[in-house]
Amino acid sequence: MHFSKNILILTTGALFVMPIAALADDASRNKEIVDRFAKCDKNRDGKLTKDEAKGCMPRIYDHFSKIDSSNKGYVTVAEIEAVASR
Repeated sequence: MHFSKNILILTTGALFVMPIAALADDASRNKEIVDRFAKCDKNRDGKLTKDEAKGCMPRIYDHFSKIDSSNKGYVTVAEIEAVASR
């Protein structure tokens, strides 16, 4: 029996083929983002300010204005994951 290293994903009518390793890498990356975000979000409000990112998540700090494109003054886990997946 032959096993493929790819997985088929059906999303909104479109079919994508993704390597299983890519899904594992995405899950691992997202877990690291969630874990680090939790450590940096000092007031536990689910929002990371630039001051909270400073020294704790230096790449987020360096690219804060790109991630916070609507200029809210904070970023969320979902926004960081979205940028990281590009």
